[in-house]
Amino acid sequence: MSTKEIAIAAADQGSFSAYLATPPGGTGPGLVIIQEIFGVNEVMRHIADRYAAAGYVAVVPDLFWRQEPGIQLTDRTDEDWKRAFELYQGFDIDKGITDLNSTLQTLRHLPKCNGRVGSVGFCLGGLLAYLMATRTDTDCSVSYYGVSIDQYLAEAANIHQPLMLHLAEKDQFVSPEAQATIRQALDGHEQVTLHSYGGVDHAFARFGGQTYDDAAATLANGRTEEFLRSHLKG
Repeated sequence: MSTKEIAIAAADQGSFSAYLATPPGGTGPGLVIIQEIFGVNEVMRHIADRYAAAGYVAVVPDLFWRQEPGIQLTDRTDEDWKRAFELYQGFDIDKGITDLNSTLQTLRHLPKCNGRVGSVGFCLGGLLAYLMATRTDTDCSVSYYGVSIDQYLAEAANIHQPLMLHLAEKDQFVSPEAQATIRQALDGHEQVTLHSYGGVDHAFARFGGQTYDDAAATLANGRTEEFLRSHLKG
């Protein structure tokens, strides 16, 4: 496995950086790893490295570049949480999807990518992974505890490729009412697989995080890996 920073041309102007991890040998499908509100930090890079070791060409774009490039925060200090929420509140969802689509198209044409590309997102990235399924030609998408998905359910009719969602039943940022609305809207959708995890909070799969739950994370990650194998490697 090898890693490096690459530049991705934005659709409107300028460019932004992305962390790229490539598999040990040969080619493979691509994965766009979509950040939480903490930027392209150690957690996101570790996820990309793990998928690269499993044979994927994984890229993590810096989605906060329009506000402040190179953000790397954690969930361990009040100061980092405050800055993360400031960036989240200032984030333009529509421009974020445009930047993710630029990342997707760039990834498709990288030499080691075989042309099939999925997305996996967490928290804010979980919402964006859902929107990747509704607004781009990604081959499949996975959303971990996405915030505010209930506000974008009118777009569900645009989902034409497989989508998996992981919901945390005790999510402090996604109310039980919002989760019920999501399930009601998406449970019967032929392209959507939805899993709920009882007794766990938001970010249960953030390794080393304050609300990490090993059992739920292991189950969710196993389901994701099987899903990606089926739709990107099958």
